[in-house]
Amino acid sequence: MAFNLEDKWVWDFWFAVDGNQYHMFYLQADKSLGDSELRHWNVSIGHAISIDLIHWNPVQDAIKPSPYQEGDVNEAADSYTTWTGCVHKEDDTWYMFYTGTKRSEKGLIQRVCLATSKDLLNWQKHPENPLVELDPRYYDGLNLDYWHDASWRDPWIIKDPSKPVYHMYVTARCNQGSPDGRGTVGYASSTDLIHWKVGEPILAPGWYGEMEVPQIEKIHGRYYLFCSVSSKFHSQAHRDSMSGTPLTGTKYFVSDSLNGPYKVIGDGFLGADEQGSLYSGRVIQGPDQHWYLLAFNRDDAQGNFIGGVCNPKKIEFLEDGQLKLA
Repeated sequence: MAFNLEDKWVWDFWFAVDGNQYHMFYLQADKSLGDSELRHWNVSIGHAISIDLIHWNPVQDAIKPSPYQEGDVNEAADSYTTWTGCVHKEDDTWYMFYTGTKRSEKGLIQRVCLATSKDLLNWQKHPENPLVELDPRYYDGLNLDYWHDASWRDPWIIKDPSKPVYHMYVTARCNQGSPDGRGTVGYASSTDLIHWKVGEPILAPGWYGEMEVPQIEKIHGRYYLFCSVSSKFHSQAHRDSMSGTPLTGTKYFVSDSLNGPYKVIGDGFLGADEQGSLYSGRVIQGPDQHWYLLAFNRDDAQGNFIGGVCNPKKIEFLEDGQLKLA
């Protein structure tokens, strides 16, 4: 395992690259909680640095939830949790977009928040948080009759290569179709990284209840959209149409354009299995310029949560655009 903390569970993570250094930001929670499911509600964002994606040096934590007082009318958007995000650099400033939830809402409604830094070590939360919320014209809000949250999380930011626009992709749920297949990659755009306009989903196949931690990378002239899916959230319609067993892990889609349309080539899985041993996969170029997959170690053979980030797994690119792990 490339990164493991003896006293903390580690799960979702994301990277920033600064010169020859890789900065990994990750969700963490104390193992003293006993029950690994409690980690979600006792979370902070840790930070470690590496030059090879294998040997990591933990440094000071990056972000933790904001203080909360019951009845506070100015409750912070991240008073309960600081969940998965991404880092984008613009000029001399690093922007960390992350997921916040409120304690008064029991963490059921997710919003995108922002913190900025000049050195990747010291972060200041933006005074206008939250910056982006789901738009009910396109996306499902909170309805506990058929789903467990109002999904608007895991932001991923890309600057458009041809115009002054930033694109944000998030884990979301569209507001139509069978509830068990509403998982989508949601979308918003901005010209200044602060003010965002929510738009229609860029990918809503009807296959999953949720499509987590989206990431888009341009590789060998094509755009690859990665996300993580769980076998327990494959829609019934998708199960009925499948020839194999539902898998848990990283799914990828391919397009010639940044905002799609995206399609599946082959089975579209990378590092997935029935057990769900790896999850929340991220792809990144290593110091040798090859592309690698890293993911967190989720469950052991008995279904117990492990936590910790796996060693980099080299990705091979086939002629038709399919991916596989070497």
